[in-house]
Amino acid sequence: MSSHGPLTLVPSVFDRDGAADADSPADDPPLAAWFDSFDPGHERTRAELELLVGDLAGRPDLWRRYVLHDAEQRHYVRLAAGAQAEVWLICWCPSQETGFHDHAGSRGAVAVVEGALAETLLAVGGVHPRREFAAGSRFSFGAAHIHDVQHVGGSPATSLHAYSPPLAEMGFYDIAGDGSLRRRSGGYREEFC
Repeated sequence: MSSHGPLTLVPSVFDRDGAADADSPADDPPLAAWFDSFDPGHERTRAELELLVGDLAGRPDLWRRYVLHDAEQRHYVRLAAGAQAEVWLICWCPSQETGFHDHAGSRGAVAVVEGALAETLLAVGGVHPRREFAAGSRFSFGAAHIHDVQHVGGSPATSLHAYSPPLAEMGFYDIAGDGSLRRRSGGYREEFC
């Protein structure tokens, strides 16, 4: 266990209605030991988050059993959470995406471990920049970042996400018919569903 707060392991699936309990502890000692070994005792930087998801990507024995691809809705599993960070596994099928959102002050990093994902950035008055990430790729973002993450197509994708501090409220963005940008608050379950 971390000396910086209790570790909570939560393999949970989130339904579209958010009915699953995100705070139910699960017993996965190898995953807990791995996560605890990465606890620096402070909020993690983008570089530290990239190292975290990169290391976990190389340890499929810790996450592979939670992979489930569902064409109807994305499958999410919060693998580990502590006082300063949390790690999620997200499974993607064709046409699945998050929509434009922010992480309300949390930094993040993503490792694509199967398939391919794209990140589209929100741009004002022009084309939204888009980058694609194949299996083996990683990317990170700062606390003020706004993006939409999508499955690229083809075979299902699986990604590992780390956030610091852990997610709480998030912002979701819509562009109105008149071109104005609107932000509404929501929880992490909304992004994942």
